[in-house]
Amino acid sequence: MTGAGWSGTFRLLANYRTGMKDFLNITKALADENRLRMLMALQGGEECVCRITELMGLAMSTVSKHLSILYQAGLVNARKEGRWMYYSLPGKGASIAAREALAWVRRSLDGNERIVEDEKRMKKVMAMDLSELCKRP
Repeated sequence: MTGAGWSGTFRLLANYRTGMKDFLNITKALADENRLRMLMALQGGEECVCRITELMGLAMSTVSKHLSILYQAGLVNARKEGRWMYYSLPGKGASIAAREALAWVRRSLDGNERIVEDEKRMKKVMAMDLSELCKRP
């Protein structure tokens, strides 16, 4: 993204009267490739942390930490069902700043080589038995 695109997006986020802490949480959350990949993976809908972990190829504790940062920034919703956490992108109830940040991520990474690879990999992950997948250490 060009410098003008970045500054325009940050200016746009600041215009929503986002508090400094909220603004920093969003920018911190977006400053990591793995978290951006997770956001893009959630474009297809809600996912169990087990599937996100399988997609990312990281330890579940690492994935959970990344998702916690995204949650604190208001960039994902989380719900617990039994032992497992499920994550999704926020809807209209999200702050305007979070919705604008997510729209910017989608526009910027649409067609990105890594994201396209993740989309292909996620199709394979979705074909796996969730109960077996969630038993993995």
